[in-house]
Amino acid sequence: MKLIEKICLVVFSNLLLILSIITCLLIFGWLSPDFIHDVVVAALNDSLTSNILLGISIVIILLAIKCIFFDGSDKDKDRPKEGILLENKEGKLLISKDTLESLIASVAKGFDGAENVSSKVYLDKENNLTVYITLFVHPDAVIKDLSSNLQTKVKEAIKTTSGLEVKEVNIRIKNIAPEKINIEE
Repeated sequence: MKLIEKICLVVFSNLLLILSIITCLLIFGWLSPDFIHDVVVAALNDSLTSNILLGISIVIILLAIKCIFFDGSDKDKDRPKEGILLENKEGKLLISKDTLESLIASVAKGFDGAENVSSKVYLDKENNLTVYITLFVHPDAVIKDLSSNLQTKVKEAIKTTSGLEVKEVNIRIKNIAPEKINIEE
C-alpha cells in the first residue's frame, strides 16, 4: 500500500469515527442539534476558520477522487511476480511461472521412477529461480540417483529453453507409489 493510500485510509477512517460519534451523541440526546448548528455557523463566519475548512475539504475531495477512480497498483510492477520479465533492444518477454512448471512436469515425466509430479517455481527480488518438485517414486527406484538426475535435467531444460539460470532444484519425495496389481482372469 502506497503512502498516499495509507493517508487516505487514515483520514477517512478518522472522519467516519468523528461523524459516528457525533451521530450517536445526537441520537442519545447527549448533544443538542442547536449546539452543532451554532458551532458550524461560528466556524463559517470566521474567515480564517472557513478558509482552513475549505482547504481541508478540497484535500479530502482530491484524496477521495484518487482513491475511488485510480488504482494504486502499478501493473508493470506486478507482472514480474507472475514470471520472469526479460528485456532486450527488440522488446520484452515474460516467461510465466506456469510455463516453467509445465516444462518441469514434462521433464519429470521422462523419468521411469517418478510419478504424480507437481512443481512450483519461486522468484526472489533478484529473479533467482528456485524450483520445488514434489513426487511419488516407484518402490524399485534409487531415490538419490533419481533426484540427482532430475535436478540436472530440470536445470538443463530451463537453461536450454529460456536461457535462465536455476539457483536450486529442491525435490520432496512425498511417498512411494503403490505397485500396480495385474489381475489375470
